[in-house]
Amino acid sequence: MTTDPSETSADRTTVSDTGASPIVILLIEANHGDVRLIRERFVDAGILNDLHVVYDDDEALDFIHQRGNYAEAPTPDVILLDLKLPGGRSEDVLATLDDQSEFDRIPVIGMTNSSTETDIAQSRGFDPDAYIHKPLDPDEFLDVVREFEWLDPLLIRKSSSETV
Repeated sequence: MTTDPSETSADRTTVSDTGASPIVILLIEANHGDVRLIRERFVDAGILNDLHVVYDDDEALDFIHQRGNYAEAPTPDVILLDLKLPGGRSEDVLATLDDQSEFDRIPVIGMTNSSTETDIAQSRGFDPDAYIHKPLDPDEFLDVVREFEWLDPLLIRKSSSETV
């Protein structure tokens, strides 16, 4: 489901209405093909959480700060950030999150294609809380999220008998 027909606003996907409070996942990814793949993998893996998508750093910061088109956006419980946003803008998002204490509780998982990107991010002092390799593996994502103990009970996933 898309909340705004324009491609410049966040897309929101709710995989299922289970009655439980799902965690809110903010995906910051410029590549529409990667977004589609991540959504499909989440659905296939039975991950039943709210996935919101923004496509650049400006939208990400508006979403996080709940301003502009995102004034009614929920506060994310976890952020998936592509470390290769165009123009190196991933660092701007990480720097903003690091500088503002109200965002300290939101884990940021950096998505990378290689260990080189991880090394570059760390050397510049913009280190996400965790890393995950692309293409995103839903089981690896779940394992990483479970490392943040307060998030683990909030994860919603279909039982294997419900997975189609």
